[in-house]
Amino acid sequence: MYFLGIEIGHAATRVVALDLEAATVAAESVAAHAWVEGLPDGYREQDPASWIGAADLAMRQCLEALGDGRGGVSGIGVTAPSGGMVVLDEGNRIVRPAKLGIDRSAQRQADEFARAFGGAPGLIELAGNPVEPGSLAAQALWLKQHEPYHFQRAARLMTPQDFIGYWLTGESGIEAGSAATTGLFDVPQRRWSAELLEFVDGRLYDMMPPGISPLQPRGQLRPALCQAWGLPESVIVAPGSGAAALAALAVGAAGDGSVVADLSADGSLAAISDRPVVDFRGEAATLCDASGRWLTRLGMSNAVAALELVRRHYGWSGAQFEQALANTSAGANGLLFLPYLRGETTPRLPDATGVLHGITLDNFTPGNLARASAEGLALGFGYGFSRLRDLGFEPAGVRVARDAGPAFQQLLADVFGVPVVAVAGTGGPLLGAAMQAAVVYFRLNGESLGFDEIAGYIVTVDDSTRRDPDPVRHEFYEELLARQQYLVETLHTGGFL
Repeated sequence: MYFLGIEIGHAATRVVALDLEAATVAAESVAAHAWVEGLPDGYREQDPASWIGAADLAMRQCLEALGDGRGGVSGIGVTAPSGGMVVLDEGNRIVRPAKLGIDRSAQRQADEFARAFGGAPGLIELAGNPVEPGSLAAQALWLKQHEPYHFQRAARLMTPQDFIGYWLTGESGIEAGSAATTGLFDVPQRRWSAELLEFVDGRLYDMMPPGISPLQPRGQLRPALCQAWGLPESVIVAPGSGAAALAALAVGAAGDGSVVADLSADGSLAAISDRPVVDFRGEAATLCDASGRWLTRLGMSNAVAALELVRRHYGWSGAQFEQALANTSAGANGLLFLPYLRGETTPRLPDATGVLHGITLDNFTPGNLARASAEGLALGFGYGFSRLRDLGFEPAGVRVARDAGPAFQQLLADVFGVPVVAVAGTGGPLLGAAMQAAVVYFRLNGESLGFDEIAGYIVTVDDSTRRDPDPVRHEFYEELLARQQYLVETLHTGGFL
């Protein structure tokens, strides 16, 4: 039995086939789609029709690799990065190119939301999160103000994953994990915010999709697609969800208190809870996970960039960087690196740049630079970990979404003060989408498969990667983290960060 995942990424659409019996990925494929060119700075748009073409091509390639196994496909799940907006008219025609979550053209509209509702604190109190410029909320207001003709034509507004789900089934709907990323959803109450919808326009009540339970299918795959792809007519399509919710599921974080460190380019520290946890400081996003629980997420924008900078500078492989890290002592002989090469999400410093502090004639060596960059990144995660504890989480350990190497994982364990272990072979949100489809399929057919059960079955923890913290080094890094945060606050207050 196979379950497929579709991910509409920024550069390409990917499809994966999960072999449920073998608990492995049996086939995968990718098809690129292009950006709309010639737009002003900050605009990031794509034609949703290109997603359809890419999804069709990637699906055909994946099923071809699956061979006769395509007859055993039972369900499909869909995901995409947070944010973005697709606009359809009454005839379900695409009105204009879709704005993506990384589009920043609606910054002024996000600021309007803040002014109207008492700034970020007022919005957090109202709905759990501030309104971001890449959210559907800000982009809908931008559309109304900048393209009123297109806004008047609009009959439906959708996230990218819900648009593809609509194309697959003909059924409109949105699950809480997707709705929580729109900026229009009261996340703690798991419902649309009447105040935020009305602020954009009274018509938004009818333009937003109806809600779908995380345990119910969106619908069945359309007969035309079943025939085109050679799939059984009984294939169901899961409700779909945002990338953050399904990425957590893909590493087995499906129970209360689970914590995951994602070391990908869009890095994060995320925790699952049975109750909504709202950060009134606005650093942690309050989201809904894929199972009906809540997800607290702290973004880490430099999870890859900080280490890649040093590796690229010295022409090192990953193994050579690990060796340099292992051969240097904690503290990098006084070097302290603030790794904000792309700004930073946690702490919230969107315009910050990197800082290398404490250089002397003795410590400016390749090994110490490797150590300082790794410690700067690990301490950033450590700050996020401290914020989770401030919010009431008491993690017994942390799962890492990919094996980061023994030296760096030991560093993370020493900073966190709890064991760190990597998950073997995670497929990210794409795998999570396929896992969601499996749970929904079995629930539909009378079997009470839970999200925690499928996570325990599919996700393999690589015990060989487990690293336990060293108490002495943990105490050292607690002091170093305090130094780092003092430096951050001092430079930021003085306008240098």
